[in-house]
Amino acid sequence: MLPRRVLGGGLAGLLLGGCSSSPVRGGALPPPNNTYTLGPGDRFELNVIGENFPKEYSVASDGTVDLPLLHRQNVAGFEAQDLASHLRQLLIDGRFLKDPVVIVTIKEFNSKRITVGGAVSKPGDYPYTPGLTLLRIISNAGGFTAVANRTAVLITRRTVDGKRVTASFSVDAISEGRTSDVPLQAGDNVYVNERNFLAPLPETSWRKKSPCSSPAGRSS
Repeated sequence: MLPRRVLGGGLAGLLLGGCSSSPVRGGALPPPNNTYTLGPGDRFELNVIGENFPKEYSVASDGTVDLPLLHRQNVAGFEAQDLASHLRQLLIDGRFLKDPVVIVTIKEFNSKRITVGGAVSKPGDYPYTPGLTLLRIISNAGGFTAVANRTAVLITRRTVDGKRVTASFSVDAISEGRTSDVPLQAGDNVYVNERNFLAPLPETSWRKKSPCSSPAGRSS
């Protein structure tokens, strides 16, 4: 027989917590903020068209990288496009190249993380990578455990005004193509609840105990 367990948000929480609603399922999160600046530990790719420069770089703990021709340069605090413009100007000012085309592509934001907890095989903090989605972060965390509730995965996101918004998503619906995958942003918190194995109470018993039930004789 399966264990009788109640998790946060289960029937006991409903009866004790009044009539407050659960997080809205799908579509409640604000759009992800995809504008990020470089920091220590981040990795980026530098492409100077027509030049045989090394391509991948990691930002040191002091926010710098060692670049060909330009030597040690501070890159912390730059967005990708701004860094490309900055390096291009340095190459021109130093008379290394006349009119270079410089492209910077962020590969991994190790200074910016996403937390995954609950019923996954490897809970913890994971680096944000551009284009990261809910399905991919679950895969990075080793996938679901046997008791995971795949239909109610919570994502908590901080908005630009500092508020925290939580929404629930069905990974089954995403996997089956019934809804789109959810793009993530750095700082998101993903939590996978366990399934509720508690046998449901009879409806009449639930209505007697629930503070949200309609008064006797009145249709709900």
